[in-house]
Amino acid sequence: MRALARFLRAIHRDERGIALPVVIGTGMLMLVLVATSLTVASNGLRKTDTEQDQNGALDAAYAGVEEYQSRLATDNSYYTYGNKDAPFSVATASTKLTLPTGSAANPAFGVGTTGTWATVPKSTPIATYRYEVDNSHYSANGSIRIRVTGRVGQSTRSIVADLKQSGFIDYLYFTDYEVQDPDLTGKTQCAVHIWEGRPSTCTSIQFGSTDTVDGPVHSNDTLTVCGSKFLGKVTSSSTSTPIVVTPSGCAKGSYPNSQTAPFLQPEVTMPPTNAQLKKETRNDLTSSEVPLPGCLYTGPTVVTFTSDGKMNVKSPWTKMTQVSETTGVASAAPAMCGTPGTGSNGLGSTAGATIDVIASNVMYVQNVPTLASDPNYSSAVPSGFACVNSNAGWTFGTAQYPVANEITPDGTSASKPAYGCKNGDVFTKGTLKGAVTIGAENYIYITGDLTYSDAAKDILGLVGNNAVWIWNPMKTVTSGSGWNQTTTTKPLLTDSGRTINGAILSVAHTFQVQNYDQGGDARGTLTVKGSIAQTFRGPVGLVGGSGYIKAYKYDTRFAYMAPPKFLSPVSSAYGVSQFSGVPAAFTYTGATS
Repeated sequence: MRALARFLRAIHRDERGIALPVVIGTGMLMLVLVATSLTVASNGLRKTDTEQDQNGALDAAYAGVEEYQSRLATDNSYYTYGNKDAPFSVATASTKLTLPTGSAANPAFGVGTTGTWATVPKSTPIATYRYEVDNSHYSANGSIRIRVTGRVGQSTRSIVADLKQSGFIDYLYFTDYEVQDPDLTGKTQCAVHIWEGRPSTCTSIQFGSTDTVDGPVHSNDTLTVCGSKFLGKVTSSSTSTPIVVTPSGCAKGSYPNSQTAPFLQPEVTMPPTNAQLKKETRNDLTSSEVPLPGCLYTGPTVVTFTSDGKMNVKSPWTKMTQVSETTGVASAAPAMCGTPGTGSNGLGSTAGATIDVIASNVMYVQNVPTLASDPNYSSAVPSGFACVNSNAGWTFGTAQYPVANEITPDGTSASKPAYGCKNGDVFTKGTLKGAVTIGAENYIYITGDLTYSDAAKDILGLVGNNAVWIWNPMKTVTSGSGWNQTTTTKPLLTDSGRTINGAILSVAHTFQVQNYDQGGDARGTLTVKGSIAQTFRGPVGLVGGSGYIKAYKYDTRFAYMAPPKFLSPVSSAYGVSQFSGVPAAFTYTGATS
């Protein structure tokens, strides 16, 4: 028994010896598990923090885009500011960027490790950004590109945003007042919106049952619609109810998607004149104001485009094609605009000057100056040019307005007569190969088809301070004899239909077919692919009668680009046409990545 007891005690002692290593081993295992859990948790926290910083940096980049947009909205010349040493600006050959100074200084233009960053207000953790500007395409198509880098902690993210100013070319069809131009009708009391109380004696021009409008439409007025078909978004600034007028006997218009009537949108305001385009031809301004001057022509000017990238320009009154208003800086006549005078291939020769279409720039036609101090003033009528018909007409070689047997159009005012021989009128047609905007101090006459050589690359702007006319001359036709003799008007042109490509803007007046209500016979279809904007609604024909039927289609390129230096509304914002993520341009220290 004693032996058994000693054996059992020995076993017990052995079990206690075994238990200690087990306990220690188990404790070590638990410590390893806890340490591993802490490591995983710590790594997870670091990963979460990094992801949050990355997301915050991206948000900061978007905030930088919005802040830059707000600066452009306040100052539409802000595209000239930027850091010329920024890598993105250098790579894109941006045009003569300068840094704002003094109270206008902007920390977002910082570059490098010592450069500044702008701070997103009230951001926690602190988020900063900087942006680089590419304005190399602004003169050509009105677009600006910026690369914005956001920073939070040690994380940076970059995006590129394409910006374009909202404007008249956002619409296929824009009108301020849905009435005919009072300058043509004499009804000055009609320059009032319907929703502001336009007199009932004023007749609104309506969209007819044969009209199909293939693009966005906006009117500051109340639209009158008689069974028309709209294929794009329709907006109005009318506060009247209903927002659209449907005349008695007319069907309602049809709209895209779920739209049943125009949507309400704030007014779009016309600039007072198109004088900004003339400014673009001055050679005495700084490169930040006018980086590359365009061409100025004086008096009636005929421009005919050819599909080989050339244009023929006849402008006999022109002496200087780039002007200076600064003492000590001489006006100029660079070869790119054509040589003034009557020499071979001269602007004043009856054959005109055949030159390259000026590259991505402006041609502006001004009235003959009345001040002797003006470099384009002339006291004598140019050689080969003749004013006829009490200054309401002219001849110059084979160019002649009015043409033989034409009835001089009625309806133009005494201060702006049709074919005035000293008016800043331009007469244009042809096939354009290039990118150009034509401005006129008075009228623009589209005298034939005006089309593109390449619809994907070429772009045209037409900006009349006054009316833009579809030239449609009429003649008197007499038939019968004696008591049976009758006199009627008939079109002088034999073409049927007209095609125009481009962005058309009449700043103070209208886009209209000349003699739209004369001739009796339908002239075919007026096809416009581009954009039309005007202060007053211009008729193009009578339903079932004379004039043209509309076929308007929006040039979708205008959603992200514009003709060179095309005018914008008085107040408009820059919208983003495209965002794209790119590799981070800078590290968190500010060094280039």
